[in-house]
Amino acid sequence: MSKGSHEMILSDEALISKIYYIRSHKIMLDKDLAELYGVKAIRLREQVKRNAERFPENFMFRLTEAEVDIMVSQNAIPSRMHLGGSLPYVFTEHGILMLANVLHSERAIQVSIRIIEIFIKMREMLSSHKDILLKLEQVEKKMNGYDEDIQLIFEYLKQLLNPAQEPRKKIGFRQQGEQE
Repeated sequence: MSKGSHEMILSDEALISKIYYIRSHKIMLDKDLAELYGVKAIRLREQVKRNAERFPENFMFRLTEAEVDIMVSQNAIPSRMHLGGSLPYVFTEHGILMLANVLHSERAIQVSIRIIEIFIKMREMLSSHKDILLKLEQVEKKMNGYDEDIQLIFEYLKQLLNPAQEPRKKIGFRQQGEQE
């Protein structure tokens, strides 16, 4: 496969669309990874089972029925049939890297590198968004302090423009029975 056609298959958007967020992890489904690696999903699962010690819980886990239902209901997955009829295994970033070592193919290595690059880009984007959010919070805190000062200035201006009217003593003659 030429490098140019390889890049088209692995566009950033195509890879990002196959990354989901479950149990506080960014993950990819076994079926999607098998497709990207150019192997059958059953072969991928066989290799994982043969090398189970390389895949601790934070590298790979199996989805529950409830998690599959949530993914289908949120349209992350078109239907349960898309998963191949069983509860899928999912792989975190580290699990994806380990898969390349287990599958022993050049394509698996290249695809894993590409996927890891996408995970890194996503982390960088989140980091830059956090920086922007922190700056906005700092500006908001400064503005809150100024907001009170500005309100105080407006109150003083209103008092200057509309001085309080104290009742004045009447000047002149009073009628009998009239009080001051």
